[in-house]
Amino acid sequence: MERDVSIRDVTAREFVGVSESDSVHSTVQLMHEEDVGSVLVLRGSTPVGIMTERDVLEMVATGTDPESTSVGELMSQPVITMAASRPLADAAETMSREEIRNLVVTDGTDAEDIVGVLTERDVIEAASTLQASRSLDTEATIEGVATAATAVESEATLPEDEYGSQGVCELCGALTDSLHDSNGQLVCSDCRQV
Repeated sequence: MERDVSIRDVTAREFVGVSESDSVHSTVQLMHEEDVGSVLVLRGSTPVGIMTERDVLEMVATGTDPESTSVGELMSQPVITMAASRPLADAAETMSREEIRNLVVTDGTDAEDIVGVLTERDVIEAASTLQASRSLDTEATIEGVATAATAVESEATLPEDEYGSQGVCELCGALTDSLHDSNGQLVCSDCRQV
């Protein structure tokens, strides 16, 4: 992954925030309405957790009642954050190492104001775009090399009766850099004139 692509370049600026005291049921409805896979759990403007589809699936699998369960009871914590100015590769590495699908992106100041939430989908899309761009660059380079090779080949083309490699004259036996076809024999320049 390119080192010059920053997290800021690919982070979704909008996110859905909820409170720890909200019910899981109402939060899942909100997630559905907003078409998001996670919500950031805030205490004021400070992120204290994140609730994801995975958390909800785990709750459903254990038979816990979403109406009587608060987001604070279900959320994953602590929230892992990273400054928006950091390379995208750092975010991908952290997400992989921590086995998380969402990373809270901050402005990088002491206040750590939230810029957005970086999802694994954002990282995959950015990586795909970079790969496609790199492929186009490679194709352009290959085309350039092919064009240059054709140009060199056309400049290096010898007349039909000349050979470009070193060899031995079939008449006098001399070693020469330039052989010519004369009546079906490869001859040096001296024998060609005879």
